[in-house]
Amino acid sequence: MKKLFCAAAAVAVALSVPTQAVAQLGGEATGGKAEGQWGGELGVGYSFRFGPISVRPIGGAFIYKGNNDRYYNQTMSNGETRCRDRSNGQFAKDAKCNDVAAMFYGKLEATVSIPMFAEVGVGGRFMDGEVRPYGLVSVPLAPKVRIVGAGGQEYFSLGVRLGF
Repeated sequence: MKKLFCAAAAVAVALSVPTQAVAQLGGEATGGKAEGQWGGELGVGYSFRFGPISVRPIGGAFIYKGNNDRYYNQTMSNGETRCRDRSNGQFAKDAKCNDVAAMFYGKLEATVSIPMFAEVGVGGRFMDGEVRPYGLVSVPLAPKVRIVGAGGQEYFSLGVRLGF
C-alpha cells in the first residue's frame, strides 16, 4: 500500500509541475492494414504537448486498392497496353484502370515521452463509421522525424511522422 501511495504521489507531482503547452503541426505517412484492406495513410494534425504528455488530433486519408473490376488493362499483340471496359469491350481512358480508393479517417492520440528513447501511448481511430482503439510506439530517427508503429483491433500501421 505504501508503494502504491508513493507511486501515485510521484505521478501527481509530475503532472502538477507547471509547464507551458506547446502546439506543433506535423504529418504522417504510414503503410498498414485497416478494416481488412492493405494500403497507406497520409495525415496531418497538431500535437499539443504538456511536459512529457502529448495529445494529438490527426486527420487524413487511407489510400488502398479498390474493388472495381469493370476496367482492366489488356496488352495487345504489338506490346501496347490499353485500358478496356469489361461491360462492353470498348477502350477506356487509362485513368479508369487506376483502381485507387480512399477513405477518410480521424485519430486522437495521447502519448507519454520517455526522454532520449521513445514515445508510448494509446489512440482511437475513426474510419468508416467505426472507432477502433490502438496502442502506439514511436522512436526518434532525427530531431523532427520519428518511426511510428501502431496496432489494435483490425488496424496495424508502420511508418514515419514528421514534425510532431
